Order: sequence, then structure tokens, then C-alpha cells
Amino acid sequence: MNPLLNQLQPYPFARLREAMQGLDAPAGITPVPLHIGEPKHATPKVITDALTASLSELEKYPLSAGLPELRQSCADWAARRYDGLQLNPDTEILPVLGSREALFAFAQVVLDPTSDGKDIVVSPNPFYQIYEGAALLGGAKIRFADCHAPDFLPDWSQIDAETWQRTKLVFVCSPNNPSGSVMQLEHWAALFALQDRYGFVIASDECYSEIYFSGNKPIGGLQAAAELGRGNKGIVMFTSLSKRSNVPGLRSGFAAGDAALLKAFLLYRTYHGSAMSVPVQRASIAAWNDETHVAENRRLYQEKFDKVVPILQQAFDVQMPDASFYIWLKVPDGDDLAFAKTLWQKAAIQVLPGRFLARDTEHGNAGAGYVRIALVAGAAECVQAAETMVALYPR
Repeated sequence: MNPLLNQLQPYPFARLREAMQGLDAPAGITPVPLHIGEPKHATPKVITDALTASLSELEKYPLSAGLPELRQSCADWAARRYDGLQLNPDTEILPVLGSREALFAFAQVVLDPTSDGKDIVVSPNPFYQIYEGAALLGGAKIRFADCHAPDFLPDWSQIDAETWQRTKLVFVCSPNNPSGSVMQLEHWAALFALQDRYGFVIASDECYSEIYFSGNKPIGGLQAAAELGRGNKGIVMFTSLSKRSNVPGLRSGFAAGDAALLKAFLLYRTYHGSAMSVPVQRASIAAWNDETHVAENRRLYQEKFDKVVPILQQAFDVQMPDASFYIWLKVPDGDDLAFAKTLWQKAAIQVLPGRFLARDTEHGNAGAGYVRIALVAGAAECVQAAETMVALYPR
């Protein structure tokens, strides 16, 4: 067995299940699952129609590089979304099976497995656990930059110069999971300055980029680089249809950016056997070409946030996120696990303790004292859950 597997920690939801063992919800109450970020809005018909219309193409072996039409639709979408961002569909776009597998696989391309643990990956904290698994199974060490109030963005100053000198890869997540915070142009400029000094690669996880509010479109990493006149050398952006288009089961997204990195990534993926089936590619083309369903998706989330946040503010220190479908709620007594247990035992409401999304560092656990609430259930369910939380924890 690969000994590096022993370094992997249980996923947050496995830790939550273990913590809840022996704790029962009240009888007769239907559970309200707000702990998992799985979209529940209906899959758009434009996507399902394209998928079913192309099922005859299952007889074809797909290419790892994807259909030229898909790469072009991704490039066209990026140009529309990111203020004219120009990407070469032949060299700077690569279809992937959702951002999760691509983020993991990309680290295996960047890291040196013969470095005997000398390579370092830097990650936000709290973070998406794939970053950690990718680093450890790539033979690297992982170091964390904590995200604290008020902006919940990574504090890069926590990483010392010696660590930066060994850093090969930096994961960023904007909009952030779990806080929904968004890096602005000045934050990107600060990270690019560190990249220029130390020469690491940036993997920009942007899978929540299309769930934003009041027209405030989050800036992307490649867009920021273009606006700062630096090109995309050393930067790869990862995005997905899962949240944008409510198709987490489609497993479709794309990576974009540095052509040299994507050339190596394509070589890796060719051996990895991660080509996207042709019907999924056809459905993806339809999805990237259509914005009507995306606008409706944002409207549904906006409606939920507009109703839920004011209710929660009656009892909790909580703000509207910049983007994403998460609420990063500060619990009254600082014990996020006890808070989650109480909600489950008294009201069958499931939320995710922040400590399970973070790692302990010399500065403590950056997720402790918060819970992540995913507003993926229906509006009525979300409102009722918020009202119940306020009733259980009156200010």
C-alpha cells in the first residue's frame, strides 16, 4: 500500500457522522440538510436536452483534450464573463471532470515526488480538503494561511520566507469555501508579488464564481492577472458547472491558463484516463453557452439569502457573504460542535462545524467557533431553519 495514504484525514462529513453517533433528532421531524454544499435547484432543460440528444455518441472514445467545440465554448464564456479575457482554446483551455478531480490531479503535475517532502503546498485555512490530499499524496508538505474576520481571506504573512522558498504550489479559493469571501484586485496583486519573488504556481479554485449577489461579479485570477498586465504564466484557474448550472452529477468543468502547465496537465490526464464522455461534452457546451438558467439560479439564492440573513442577525453575528451559497455563522458560545449537536438533537437541522474544515496551527483552529450553513434547501425550509435557530439561541 502507498504509505502516503496513512497521512490522509477523514473528510469533514465523516467526522460529523462520527461526532453525531448516538445522537437522535426529534421523532417526526424531517431533517433539514444544510451541511453539504450539494445544489438542489432543478437541472436546466437546456442541459438535459443536449445530453439526451447526444447519447448515440457514447459509442465514441473521447479525447482527453475534449472536443474543439467545447474548448471554444469555454473560451467564449471566459471572454464574456471576465471582461474580454482572451484564452486560446487549443492551448489554454482543458476540459476536466469537475474541479475536484482536476485540482487534485494538477498538484501531481506540479509537485516533485522525488523531493522527499521538501516541496511545500500552501493552502487557506479553513479549506477544501482536496487541497491537503493532493499535497500529501504528491509527496509534499502542506502549510496553512489562516482566514480570520473581518475579511476571511488568507493571511499570507503567516508563511515565513524559508517556507515560501520551498513552496511549489499555492491553492486559492475565491469565492471562498466556507466563508464566501472574495479576493479583490489588491489581494491578487499581493499574491502575485509573492509569486514573482518565490516562483510558485497558483491554482485558483473558482467553482463558486457564478453565485454572487446584487450584480457584484467576483474577479477571477486570470482576469486579475490580465488587468495587472502580467499574462497567465504560472496561473491555472479551475471552474465547474456543478454550482453554476446545478449539475454536480455531470462532472464537468475546465481548467484554463498557463499553456505550458496545461500541456503537462494534458499529458498527465492522457495517462490518467480522465477523458469526458462526448454526451457530457455536448451538454457542457449547451451549459456554457446559456446564461438564462444561471441568472435564474442566482435569483433563487438571492431570495434565500435576503430572507434568511436578517432572521439570523436577530441572534447571531453573521453577514451576507460576498458570493457562494454559504453562510459562515459565528456561534454564540464559541463551541461549533456543541452548536451543531444542539441543532440536530432539538430540531433535526444539520450544519457543519467549522473546526472540521480547518486544521490546528500554532495560531489555533481558524474554523473553530463557526459553522457553515449551505442554503441549498428550498426557501421555506431555509427560513424555517433560521427561525428555529433564533428561537433556540435568543440574543
